[in-house]
Amino acid sequence: MTRARIAAAVGLALLLPACAPAQSADPTASGTPNQGATCSYPLGGTPARPVDPPSTTGVPTTGTASATLHFRSGDVTITLDRAHAPCTVNSFLSLATQGFYTNTKCHRLVTSGIFILQCGDPTATGTGGPGYSFPDELSGHETYGAGTVAMANRGPDTNGSQFFLVFADSPLPPSYTVFGRMDTAGLDVVKGIAAKGVDPKDGSTPVADATISSVTLG
Repeated sequence: MTRARIAAAVGLALLLPACAPAQSADPTASGTPNQGATCSYPLGGTPARPVDPPSTTGVPTTGTASATLHFRSGDVTITLDRAHAPCTVNSFLSLATQGFYTNTKCHRLVTSGIFILQCGDPTATGTGGPGYSFPDELSGHETYGAGTVAMANRGPDTNGSQFFLVFADSPLPPSYTVFGRMDTAGLDVVKGIAAKGVDPKDGSTPVADATISSVTLG
């Protein structure tokens, strides 16, 4: 597996675990708001940390949830959109609850072109995932303005655990599932990490401490 990368329309490439061609706003979920969605999380690969796959039935398709990523430099609170990406939110919450993201380094920073901080791999190599994947949830009209939180992937329908935080408007194509937004204070925290730049030895590792010490839900 190659190091996870993010691809912009201008020829930069983003990769990681899950993505699909633009379809409906919710291609991975079925069911009604009252019954909840049915999601698919096929197993594949070795998990970077022991983790159980998320529940697949009765997944909420309305409202929002909240998650706070705790960095040494401050908290990043994300409002998660269940209506737009129910299966993605369901997976993120499941992983956070099981401690998958605890003490993980955001391993990739891009400070020009696409402006993202990529997180969610406990191995900090860009190759780690949860041992399952799931399809994209795309409308085909996704945009990636400052504050956007979206899934990284290595091609259509390969989402796993890695995600990216957009700290300035990005020209990425609509190929990455958007599942949340950072609050203003959290965006400032990510901008602060980005301002320290990247390690010149590899051109992608953040110089600043970009470790998620824990995730608080609700």
